[in-house]
Amino acid sequence: MLNAEPNKTIEQTLWIQAHPETIWRFLTDPERLAQWWGQAQVDARPHGPLRVQMHDGPRPVMRGHFLELVPHERIAFTFGWEPTPGAPDIPPGTSRVDITLTPDGNGTKLTLRHSGLPAALEDETNHGWAHLLNRLNHQARRHHHN
Repeated sequence: MLNAEPNKTIEQTLWIQAHPETIWRFLTDPERLAQWWGQAQVDARPHGPLRVQMHDGPRPVMRGHFLELVPHERIAFTFGWEPTPGAPDIPPGTSRVDITLTPDGNGTKLTLRHSGLPAALEDETNHGWAHLLNRLNHQARRHHHN
């Protein structure tokens, strides 16, 4: 049966008072990912795995793999949830996250684009990324000032 529900894309942009190199480390280093997203297993190279057990809620596990890495500029990975109670219905490999980092004054403009989302999960995913990017912003700024 063909799924008639169109896939959705969300996009969020924020300015972070930290250099792209600092933010890059928060996207690719397991210890820094754990400070804003969750306990991570990372092999930051094309086709390398990315697995994050969330800090919040029922602690679902996001699983994907890296598609593209341009240090300090761009990162892309597949995104989905391991099938567990409480996890959103986005199977691993069925959606894609693209993050670009653009130097802007004494900070960085971060743009996140998450495509391939089921329409029913568009709002939940949008709110989830807003929460996580706020945490990333806080951690990167804190690290930038130390």
